[in-house]
Amino acid sequence: TGPISSECLGNLLRITLSAEYFEDKYLSFSVVDKSGIPWELDEAMASQCGYTVTYSNWSNIEFRASALSCHSRLEKDVFTVTIQIKASHTRDMKNATTHLKSADCHYGPWSPRELVCESNYMEVSVRREVPQTVKEFIQDEPEDWTLAFPEAKAGEPTIWQIVFHQPEEKKALLVSDAWSAGYGLNTTDTRVLLRVPYTAVQIQLVEAQGITFSAVRSSTFYKQQWMILMVDTAVACPVDGVDYTNKTIIWTVPKYIQPLSAGATRFKDVLVEAGVDLHKLSAKEMASRKYVLSNDLNAITMKIPVGAEGGYYKTSVSSGQHGAKYTINLFLEHQWEDNKWGLTKHTIIKEIETPFERVEIAIIDNSNLSARLMNVTVGTFLPDVELVNLTIEGATVAVPEAVQHGYLTYEIRYANGSKAYVIQVSFDAPSIKKEYMRADMRSYTLNVTLAFITHPTSETFTVPVITVSAVKDAVLPNARGFCDGRNLHVMITRGNVDHNWLPFISDWRLTPETAQKYSYSLRDNGTHLAISVPFLSSHVNYEDFRASGIKASLHLSLKDGITLANRRNFSISCRFSPSELIQCLPNGTVVITAVKLVGIADLDTSLLVLRDRQCKPSLVTEKTATFKFNVNTCGTSRKFNSTTMTYENDVLYFRPGNDTPVYQLKFVCSYAIKQTVDVQYESKKNPPPSIKPGFGSLALSLKLFKEKSYSDPYQELEYPVVKYLREALYFEVELLQPEDARLELNLDDCWATNSQGQDSLPQWPILINGCENSKDSYRTVFHEVNYSLRVKFPQHLKRFEVRMFTFVQGTTLLQE
Repeated sequence: TGPISSECLGNLLRITLSAEYFEDKYLSFSVVDKSGIPWELDEAMASQCGYTVTYSNWSNIEFRASALSCHSRLEKDVFTVTIQIKASHTRDMKNATTHLKSADCHYGPWSPRELVCESNYMEVSVRREVPQTVKEFIQDEPEDWTLAFPEAKAGEPTIWQIVFHQPEEKKALLVSDAWSAGYGLNTTDTRVLLRVPYTAVQIQLVEAQGITFSAVRSSTFYKQQWMILMVDTAVACPVDGVDYTNKTIIWTVPKYIQPLSAGATRFKDVLVEAGVDLHKLSAKEMASRKYVLSNDLNAITMKIPVGAEGGYYKTSVSSGQHGAKYTINLFLEHQWEDNKWGLTKHTIIKEIETPFERVEIAIIDNSNLSARLMNVTVGTFLPDVELVNLTIEGATVAVPEAVQHGYLTYEIRYANGSKAYVIQVSFDAPSIKKEYMRADMRSYTLNVTLAFITHPTSETFTVPVITVSAVKDAVLPNARGFCDGRNLHVMITRGNVDHNWLPFISDWRLTPETAQKYSYSLRDNGTHLAISVPFLSSHVNYEDFRASGIKASLHLSLKDGITLANRRNFSISCRFSPSELIQCLPNGTVVITAVKLVGIADLDTSLLVLRDRQCKPSLVTEKTATFKFNVNTCGTSRKFNSTTMTYENDVLYFRPGNDTPVYQLKFVCSYAIKQTVDVQYESKKNPPPSIKPGFGSLALSLKLFKEKSYSDPYQELEYPVVKYLREALYFEVELLQPEDARLELNLDDCWATNSQGQDSLPQWPILINGCENSKDSYRTVFHEVNYSLRVKFPQHLKRFEVRMFTFVQGTTLLQE
């Protein structure tokens, strides 16, 4: 009970430190000798002196001491061990608290030979008897006996030297040398002890029935009154023998192996017992846990189902991947009799750990859209895992600091000891990525990497958490436009999805620098984007000439700043006075600007001429050509009346090899007597193209769109489309091939049927001779088609709107 508890387990004492009490503390262990002096433990001293420090289930800390450990006090059949534990929150052990724990354990009777296989050492203790004197003992130096003789005379029972039997030689070490080499040697009134760390030089690896043993074959010499006596202190412990088959652990231990049975010829099993965590289990207890213990002629075998009671899973990390291993601390006690030693007791402690098995980590999105709160549960994890930091937008922050970035984290513990972590963050946190999806939908993306550490192994792994929530809260930008006498103006009111959308005119990005280059106006205050473009500019489209003026249009789009995907289109069309294109100067100079019409895609403005084809433009752009000449040149004609002089000329365009112009712009300058004025002009209709009958292939498409903007057609997988009565259907018919700007698509008849057959009955006409059906309750509405990035030739498309209806016969509905 309490933070420190002790338990006597045969010839071992176990002291357990509560993980909960000593969590997050640095510890040091010291063993207190009979004089009260503490000796701080390290790995070397522990394995030499018979101490083991390890971790039991998850993070409990376990200290074990042999009954014959260096500083245990053995009186009759009771051994006493006292340890000192210091705990501090800092590695330098400042301000450490000290805990003293002493325990008495009864153990007996002792067998003539006892062997212990601990996790960090092997131990053999042999009963002291008085056999025959060894006449020829091994010594390192001639004077060893002389030095040892006075001690022997004193009558104190002490070890003099130890001899290691190796295949190639025998190696003798005095006590001091053996101790310096890491061996533990001791005598009591009744026993001689040898303790060997697994790292010792004299260890040999031997095989028995395919199982490897770590073995030391040795003879220990000790003095008893006036005699030097020798005992066999061989020891061997299995280092493997574990297999994993069909989710079962199979541990095999051969019996009567050669290093322990040298000189014996007859063997008899006395006792075979096994258990977990040094607790022996009865046959009934083993059966309830589905353990199988079998003892045949040559070996003892234990079979443990992976995951069985008595073991536990612990977190493991392999190549950065999260996983688990099943761990169980088995022990086996085998007692046998032979004709050399009598009774031998062999205790083997074996911590078995299954191979790494990857474990997927569940990520559950419990986001609350109405509360605009992202809520993600990550896990479950075993209790030995701790969340230590989060990486947010490339910055790593510790868990307590994450709240400053808007991230709340907390732990959920379950009844079986496992746990999960919950991450909460507002949709509006700066690190949450917001993206426009479609219509009124926005996506919110949480992208955070969680870093974990395992206790006590300090392995680390990360879990990337990426969740996306779709919310109907998108506000799209909208626009209004107007024109004055010389400019086209577009005013865009921004929404909440277009913070990184960029303005484009056609495929040309509009920036403050490019706007200044072309004398455009671009103003952006964060909430509104205002664009002004002069009537005569390379990014304005000219659609037709009429007496009322020149129709000019500007097409503007907003594109995604990363993918450049088209997000929103706006356009404005206005008519401008023809007087914007002509100047009749008093000195008889005329300046005329001709513009390229969108209907003549192949027109090269540099090839425009006046009546005198030698008169060519003095300034050319992609869409305009400017002529400057005197009224008495370039084929200009002149007329007189009583009040004015009138000069006329034409801007013409001829295709190569053709003397019939495909473009003709007539202009007039009238001069009053003693006065020069600018006059309006109108374009002469282009000569009609000659039409010859012929045959060919036309590629047409008929599409149904979702909105009046004709930007989002229904895809094949979305059919059949469900609509309610009188709901609008937006149709578009397009001439796909040939791409000839001289062609214009006209619709003649269009009708609806009750089935997929175009000639099936009943039918209802939607268009008759290119016009709406006058008998319709809701007449077909035509929509104008303007030039855009998708529409290269507006004259190749026709768009119309039809209200949803159904066929009836009398008062009976034919089909929904």
